[in-house]
Amino acid sequence: MTRFTVFAFIFCSILCSTAFAQELEDLPKSLEVGDKVLDLFESGMLATSGESIALKKIAQNNGLVVIFSCNECPFVVAWEDRYQKIAAFAKDNGFGVALINSNEAKRSGDVQADNFDAMVAHDKEMGYTPMGIFYLLDKESRLANSFQAKVTPHVFLFDVDGILRYKGAIDDNYKSAMDVKDAYLMNAMVSLVNGEEVEVQVTDAIGCSIKRVKK
Repeated sequence: MTRFTVFAFIFCSILCSTAFAQELEDLPKSLEVGDKVLDLFESGMLATSGESIALKKIAQNNGLVVIFSCNECPFVVAWEDRYQKIAAFAKDNGFGVALINSNEAKRSGDVQADNFDAMVAHDKEMGYTPMGIFYLLDKESRLANSFQAKVTPHVFLFDVDGILRYKGAIDDNYKSAMDVKDAYLMNAMVSLVNGEEVEVQVTDAIGCSIKRVKK
């Protein structure tokens, strides 16, 4: 996808923000920093490796990074070049990394962009598995609903006890990794490694709305 196409899609996404805001009003209260959610780590989800795996198996001795992601969202495409750096830091510093695809409405009928086969192909293209990233299918958007994840990408960082320590955006500049001034997720991970309080605990998650099936 060209840079022009990415930003064209982003512009269209912004135009749809009013409708998206109305959709979010229907969601219950989201997880808050300080909430302990180990019970949400129990259920297995189908990984692109073909196995069913629970988040508790992915978490490491310093915690777990969960990023709600997908295959085609232009915001994911714009930020995806940073996944490798995140995964490398996580591997060296005791964090597991899970990408969660909750776009249930894009897995059937004429829209198949986020079905399991497409996820497997995207993993292969981007090299998630070799990076140590688990790419998981969230059936019926169950985990997204439990977390109240809103967009792709939407980050949730948990410590080793399953306590939410940071949620929001990856950093402050989806357009360019070179122009990032505040690397929110990386900074939060460093704080946890050093046994320090996370300074910036919540930021606005900017992205495409998670495509839930409307009931």
